[in-house]
Amino acid sequence: MKKILVLTLLILTAIFTGCGDESATEKNSNLKVMLGSNVVSLDSAQVVDLVSFEVIADCIDGLMQLDKNGKAVPALASSFEVSDDGKTYTFHLRDAKWANGDDVTAEDFVFAWRRLCQKAGEYSYIFGNTVACIKNADAVIKGADPEILGVTAENSKTLLVKLDAPVPFFLSLMALPTFYPINEKFYNSLEIDSYGTSPETFLSNGAFVLTEYLPGAADIQLKKNDTYWNAEKVSLNNLNYQVVSSSDNALTAFKNGMLDLVEITGNQIQQIQSDPELSKNFSIHSGASLQYLSFNQDAKNHHAGALANKNLRLAISNAIDRESLVNNYAMKNAIATYTAIPVDFAPSFITDKFFAENQKQFADVVGFDVEKARKFLETAKSELGKDNFDLNIIYANDSGETVVKVAQAIKSQVEENLPDVKITLQPMPKAEYLSNLDSNNYDLALTYWAPDYNDPMTFLNLWTTDGCKSSENWSNAEYDKIIKDCTTGAYVNNYNARWAAMYDAEKILLDNAVIAPLYTNASANLISSNVSGIEFHSVAFKRVFKYAKVK
Repeated sequence: MKKILVLTLLILTAIFTGCGDESATEKNSNLKVMLGSNVVSLDSAQVVDLVSFEVIADCIDGLMQLDKNGKAVPALASSFEVSDDGKTYTFHLRDAKWANGDDVTAEDFVFAWRRLCQKAGEYSYIFGNTVACIKNADAVIKGADPEILGVTAENSKTLLVKLDAPVPFFLSLMALPTFYPINEKFYNSLEIDSYGTSPETFLSNGAFVLTEYLPGAADIQLKKNDTYWNAEKVSLNNLNYQVVSSSDNALTAFKNGMLDLVEITGNQIQQIQSDPELSKNFSIHSGASLQYLSFNQDAKNHHAGALANKNLRLAISNAIDRESLVNNYAMKNAIATYTAIPVDFAPSFITDKFFAENQKQFADVVGFDVEKARKFLETAKSELGKDNFDLNIIYANDSGETVVKVAQAIKSQVEENLPDVKITLQPMPKAEYLSNLDSNNYDLALTYWAPDYNDPMTFLNLWTTDGCKSSENWSNAEYDKIIKDCTTGAYVNNYNARWAAMYDAEKILLDNAVIAPLYTNASANLISSNVSGIEFHSVAFKRVFKYAKVK
């Protein structure tokens, strides 16, 4: 073990030392940050994960950005107007440049948005009428001419966006990397499908530019973008990321000064809190991402689509001890969750209560009850004419050790509490895992969803028939109607009715055990005492570094 530790330290030292000498000023303006998993892509038309979103947001600004309190404030849009009916937005762009010297123009947004809808990737649904409601987005995603999309450049500095229905959280959506611009001339100069695969194929207009990156690489380096419109507010000269999936290695790297910010999980939290020195660097930041078990209901799937049986799904969900997952395997400051909406998320404008405040409202179908789970299983056996089930769980084994431990714990709990169900673990790199999700090549998946905006709909719209691409292959007409009424229909202008209807939708979702919610994530961090100004968010992406400082 000592040899392994020494080798790990030598590798980390080599990574962060680099070549040549640095002046004291340059060295002190470098921030070295842990990533818990690899960046999958820097192409906004492909990205669906928080890690990739974060790095893109380091380098590119959108129309809006989130301030330290999570409120949408202007970024590339210096100002905007909204029509009286809430269905037309006019954005006026500030004078800003791409890192190659080109002006940032309204056409850059038009190109990027049309391209993303035309590609119809997993995240394209967010443009459509379950979320952003951009005019004709659903038609373009299904193959219509992208020129009919409700976004036009009135001139180089004026962007006009038309919606099919008013969206109260529309401005906060504009801070999401999915809605960021792309320089069309630069993009067209690249080889096909090469955009965002290297520093040479990725163009910044934000606080930092990419200097070292390869898809899946453990080391990502950025430097300050001197052409950034708000460069005078950026103190860092360099932002260096290092992928460290082991919490033990992360803690070691922090103690030895190789990383300035690391995320800590599991039993190490208690160890750190009892350490007089390390505890000074420790902080917990609330999160709103939901960790859950996805059931693939594709009839062509394993066991002839056995998971299309509701009672089998209910059996598995009720065989899982969520409190044990949190206390023994996940971070102790995660919260066991029994709803499809995370805890401490989306407060009501009327009551100020979080949407999922009542964690017992679905106790009849979501909980830990072995006797109930076995009754569900016996019903499933009778309905399916089977005596046993052998299912697989896929998960990304490079997304941190907590994911690995939780997957192992779920296997153990389900097999112990449901002796006729066997679970095979299928760990894989995140890119392969996401590919399997997209292609329905799994039985169960240990996954999570992080909110894009501060409203329950950022979760609930995932499970509509035309929602997220990897959405369990479940379809329910009543559910679809409720979501439509909440986004473009009867409840759009009736806040209380919309809020109540979203509870109705959530009940349908959980009564049918479309997913098994597990816990709401939080983030426990060690931050060097000479670092300040890092912003932590629970919506869109976890961290913002553009205003960070190293003393």
